[in-house]
Amino acid sequence: MVIGGTGVLGGALAEGLAAAGAGVAIVGRNTERGEARVQVIRSAGGSGHFVSADAMDRTSLQVAHETVARVLGEPTILINAAGGNDPKVTVTAERAFETLALEDWRANFDLNLVGGVLLPCQEFGPGMCARGRGSIINIASVSAHLPLSRVVAYSASKAAVLSLSAFLAREWAPKRVRVNTITPGFFPAEQNRKLLFNDDGSPTARTNSILGHTPMGRFGTSEELIGACVFLASEKASSFVTGSDLRVDGGFLSQTI
Repeated sequence: MVIGGTGVLGGALAEGLAAAGAGVAIVGRNTERGEARVQVIRSAGGSGHFVSADAMDRTSLQVAHETVARVLGEPTILINAAGGNDPKVTVTAERAFETLALEDWRANFDLNLVGGVLLPCQEFGPGMCARGRGSIINIASVSAHLPLSRVVAYSASKAAVLSLSAFLAREWAPKRVRVNTITPGFFPAEQNRKLLFNDDGSPTARTNSILGHTPMGRFGTSEELIGACVFLASEKASSFVTGSDLRVDGGFLSQTI
């Protein structure tokens, strides 16, 4: 199950898992993107299916679960890749922190924490525990470790993702269900494109600051997350790995001065 597999990063992870031999269910709200990603997987000889669902709706997830179990069998791998930043809770020169509306804060936490991790884990985790097998991979962010300027609600909600993931890793380890996170660095995608590039495609001042703080001096590509995901998903490769946070950030979090 790749929830959020209709997005750039989630879709790349879905393709990578399929290439490694997994039967992949792409779960998301955008049917056009989901079906297009499935066609890419199938064209490469993989097994892919799209299931329409809203990760922030418990009933929708239950229906998706039933569909996936019928088509592919009960999932043993869950990738929680849904999430994003809401511009309404981004601090700007015109929008001060103290003016951010509570309902917008809640919406961002619903997206990244509730729909991004909590509800999917509540839906799929118990079955994995009952069967004594499972790998859950949640997508965090470098801003969960070092809160970035401007994206205050996104940073806080992703920090909560790390905390909830660590809790579940401890609780479900005796039942042989592993829970880990991947912390991506900066990967240009729809949610951050306007922060990183001007309308003419030139880099913004924020991009220059990010690259100056990244020892590798560049952005990541979505394909560079696949290895980390396949490693954590594989029982053979990472059977004793749980509660970990695997950073794929070009050295961003190691940089000081």
